Amino acid sequence: MTSETQINMTSIGVVHSSLPDQDIKDRTFEGKESVVEIYPKYQEGLSGLEEFSHIFVLSYFNRLREEQIGPLRVKPKRLVRYGYTLDEIPLVGVFALDSPTRPNPIGLSLVSLIRIENGRNLVVSGLDLFEGTPVLDIKPYQSIYRVEKFKVSGWQMEASKRQKGDLSR
Repeated sequence: MTSETQINMTSIGVVHSSLPDQDIKDRTFEGKESVVEIYPKYQEGLSGLEEFSHIFVLSYFNRLREEQIGPLRVKPKRLVRYGYTLDEIPLVGVFALDSPTRPNPIGLSLVSLIRIENGRNLVVSGLDLFEGTPVLDIKPYQSIYRVEKFKVSGWQMEASKRQKGDLSR
């Protein structure tokens, strides 16, 4: 039997975004630039990163309310904006969602790397993180991550149709 392990981490940088919080919440950040500032002591680790078009930004959701950390089942409430009622939204496990509500408030964002300024400021596009979000790690996107055949849950497929304007059920 395995026991839980306590882990301590130190941020390597911070997000700078001029986007209003509501744009992040409404997921209207596509094509908009933000900056991931990497602290000087980690700058050397960026060597070669400029050769990649996309990166993963791992972050710590520092602005979650206490009740958002720990629940294992939630309703993906953002579906309300696509015409769902709260009664229609399924109660699902947090590991089946990309919701920030989770036992460990860690974010994973795939973004376009536009350029690196001053050797440590990553100008990115499509970042879904708030101003001041601590950054835990950066990883380059690689072709081995591509999945040709995949499946998603039925409720996610339905939500995707509604998001794209196909409101037929």
